[in-house]
Amino acid sequence: MTHKIILDTDPGIDDAMAIFFAFQCPDIEVLGLTTVYGNVPVSMSAQNALTLCELADQDIPVTKGVGMPWVGPESGYAHFVHGDDGFGNIDFPPSNRQLDPRSAAQFIVDTARENPGDVTLVAIGPLGNLALALRLEPDLPKLVKGVAIMGGAAFVPGNVTPVAEANIWNDAHAAEIVFAADWDLTMFGLDVTNAVPFTPDFLDDLAERNEKLGGFVKESSQFYVDFYSQGREDRVCFFHDAMPLAYLVDPSLFELTTGHVKVATDPLNRGQTSVAPIGSTMSPIWLEASKINVATKVDHAKLSKLYLDTYAL
Repeated sequence: MTHKIILDTDPGIDDAMAIFFAFQCPDIEVLGLTTVYGNVPVSMSAQNALTLCELADQDIPVTKGVGMPWVGPESGYAHFVHGDDGFGNIDFPPSNRQLDPRSAAQFIVDTARENPGDVTLVAIGPLGNLALALRLEPDLPKLVKGVAIMGGAAFVPGNVTPVAEANIWNDAHAAEIVFAADWDLTMFGLDVTNAVPFTPDFLDDLAERNEKLGGFVKESSQFYVDFYSQGREDRVCFFHDAMPLAYLVDPSLFELTTGHVKVATDPLNRGQTSVAPIGSTMSPIWLEASKINVATKVDHAKLSKLYLDTYAL
């Protein structure tokens, strides 16, 4: 079965790895890339998305989305993780392609209306575009097949604060809107993405199997590996963003827990994704909260094989 998706992204090195995985996978049809601020400013995010499409010979719409949090000042960016250019400072030439003139949110709404019940929204950055799309079209949850996000930390610590993961922390109010919507949402957070380190050997294998796309990931990831290897004896990195896509292709790779979710927006706990598994509480406040599925375990070996095999196609 082919999964039609809109990939909402903030490229970003692990975003690039995920985007190329989606392009290579015969079971995924990418209808468009919608871009958001996060790892880098939104203008750079959109430009990087165009560049990745050109490198992969993909002629699909790319739209620019929100550049600010739903509430509060402009975000700081993760240049210390992804480099000044979002691609590990490799000075890769930018594409001259043009953006689709629509906003990211409008593109999401238009595409969902054109393909009712067929589109999965895969969000691997902050959730402002999805929140705005819900404001433009309140019936959006009835028009899409489902939502899969990379973000959050249900039962493990955060990576920006003790309780918050970066994508949710970057736009907690937007995340609160998205998690509260009445759609089928599956969260792939640090519970699984931080459980799967990738070594330089994996990057070598990607490049050997796909000289162009895998070679780009390997080259751009050296800066990324340097960041993640600080304080460690081994050299590793984490490709967080491809996991929601891997789930579409092979759900058996993951174990899921269903629970009620709350997203914190107060200053101290901003971005915390608290999950109460079904049956764990009788509190009315929690029972009234939306239910989501949370990935809690992943098969590392099979996941790695899926990534490598797909890059080799």
